[in-house]
Amino acid sequence: MTTPPEPPADEVPEKLLLVFAPIHKRAMGVAFGGLVGMVVFLATVVMLLRGGPGFPLSLLGEYFFGYTVTWPGAFIGLLWGCLVGFVFGWFFAFCRNLVIAVWLFIARTREELSASRDFIDHI
Repeated sequence: MTTPPEPPADEVPEKLLLVFAPIHKRAMGVAFGGLVGMVVFLATVVMLLRGGPGFPLSLLGEYFFGYTVTWPGAFIGLLWGCLVGFVFGWFFAFCRNLVIAVWLFIARTREELSASRDFIDHI
């Protein structure tokens, strides 16, 4: 049985590249938006079908214009949840990408500085 060839010492493994790969902001926004919208919609539907007292979802009407614990309100909550979730997901991906980029820039700069620190000694 043959072993896979070793990557060169200066080459980064593919799995490690995936860890630092940037997150697609629009895709993260759509995913979060769909999730939050469906949670608000399903919570409203469960409250309507149960009919009794429960979690005070009517307070969402303070933040989501037009939202009430009714069937039309469930769809309004779905739309507002999608919008708010999209903005949150996009912003989360943006911040994560920014932090990773700054961290990689600092790490790369430190490495380059430490590699050329004794340059004058070799002249």
